[in-house]
Amino acid sequence: MSTGGSLSSEPAPAVAVFCGSSAGQRRQHLEAAREAGRELARRGVTIVYGGASVGLMGALADACLVAGGRVIGVIPRQLVDLELAHTGLTELHVVETMAERKALMAGLAQGFLVLPGAYGTLDEAFEMVTWRQLGLHAGPLVFANVGGYYDGLRQFLDRACEDGLLSRANRGLVSFEADVRTAIARLLAELGG
Repeated sequence: MSTGGSLSSEPAPAVAVFCGSSAGQRRQHLEAAREAGRELARRGVTIVYGGASVGLMGALADACLVAGGRVIGVIPRQLVDLELAHTGLTELHVVETMAERKALMAGLAQGFLVLPGAYGTLDEAFEMVTWRQLGLHAGPLVFANVGGYYDGLRQFLDRACEDGLLSRANRGLVSFEADVRTAIARLLAELGG
């Protein structure tokens, strides 16, 4: 498959997408999730995500599937029991714990895209950054800063650098882009695609 028009014998990468299980109140966040699903499908990139049928996660998966893409969900059994699992995915892996979920997602993906979300989204994103910092994973991580959603987080990381609590090199492990398409393009460029 082609990634953005270039011919290659290399398979397209899989990208883990972290985002909210809630749709939130801003339509632009829902549209960003749908756009990410469509754009990754268009580029032939497999999505690995949290496996839910609701919120931004459900919108992401549905948009990718409708566009002909592949979606792999990884969900803890507790959430399946609450009937939140998406049953129409390409693959659905049921795990026992959140830690197993993150480990499997990291094992299936080469890079990470972060859309708007809250505690769970940040937990997943920062665990992957920490793994990269420790050399456990080499995958780049890019935040899609839709509507400035992650401006405060970017300021926090910059402040941590200014205060000497985060090295410049480790600050560089996290990138921010203003919109979904630019974030995906940067992520795939960092993956060499």
